[in-house]
This record gives sequence, C-alpha cells and structure tokens, in this order.
Amino acid sequence: MDFSQFFAEKRENNRATLIGVKLISVALGFCLDFSGIGFYTIFNMNLKTVLTKDTISLHLKGQAKEEIINELLDILVSAGKIQDRAAAFAAVMDREQKMSTGMKHGIAIPHGKSATIKDLVACIGISDTAVDFDSLDKEPCRIFIMTLSPLEKTGPHLQFLAEVSLLFKSSEKRAEILKAGSAEEILKILAE
Repeated sequence: MDFSQFFAEKRENNRATLIGVKLISVALGFCLDFSGIGFYTIFNMNLKTVLTKDTISLHLKGQAKEEIINELLDILVSAGKIQDRAAAFAAVMDREQKMSTGMKHGIAIPHGKSATIKDLVACIGISDTAVDFDSLDKEPCRIFIMTLSPLEKTGPHLQFLAEVSLLFKSSEKRAEILKAGSAEEILKILAE
C-alpha cells in the first residue's frame, strides 16, 4: 500500500494527521505525494502559544540522551505543565526506541503522547556542550525541543513538530538561539 492509499483511507477519521505529516515531510526535506486526498484543517498551535520563559533553559548539563530528556522533563514539571513525570518519561523513551528524534543541524525534538497529558506542552533547552542524540546527520545536538501531547489530539502535536522543523531549518535562527542570553531573548527570536 502506498502513502496516498493509506491516507485516503484514514482521511475521514483523522484529517489532522494528514496535514501534520505533510508539513513535517516538507520541513524535513522529503516529499510525499498527497495528490487527490484533499484536506483543509488548520490549527492555532505554535511555539508562541505553548512556550513561556519558565519552559526554556539555557544551560542543560546532561551529557547523554537520557540525561537531556530528564532535564527537559524537569523543566516541564517545574513549570507545572505535567503532573505524571513517570508517564511522560515512558512516552518519550518509547518514541526514542522506535526512532531517534535527533534531527539535523544540532537539533533534537524528543516527543511523546500520553493519556496523562491534557493539552500539548513544550519546552526548549540549550546545552552548553554538544550531546550525541543519534541524529539523522550523525552530528551531536545542542538545541532540544521537547513536546508532549494527549493521545487523542494528533493535529496540534504534528503541527507543532512541523513548525519547529521549519523554523529551525534557518542556520541564522539556530545561531541566534545558541547565542541567546535569556529565555526572553529566545522567545523574541522565535516570534520574529
């Protein structure tokens, strides 16, 4: 079965998944053929609506993937965004076991879905040193964007991942993020 057939069968049940997959495929530089499928769902979910200064850390200390994931979860717990840390950790690690979320250009987007999450939450962490995250380009990462979302809400989750992928394709934007001196500065950069 090709992608077009698969998504044609699923479109009535989950149009949000389709738009998210298309956005992510474009953002990551590959193309899927969606001709003839038709979808028009738009969501109001982006970095500016889910990030605050409390969900940004400029100095992650972890030296390994699991340590970074734990630090990012600590950010979300401290900000009051998640209550069940163990379930969130399990969701993220389950996703990592399926396929690493290390992307390209020094960025990783660890993410997961859990029944314990009510609405999409996210945080950003910048590491002082590059960390091996099994990235697609085999390069270590310094910019980490974690997101967790409810099991039943696919659209916002995929839209968020697509927006992050598109935003961080810019080498200038990545450099600005790495040079930022405060959480407020990162928020400003993301809003530009």
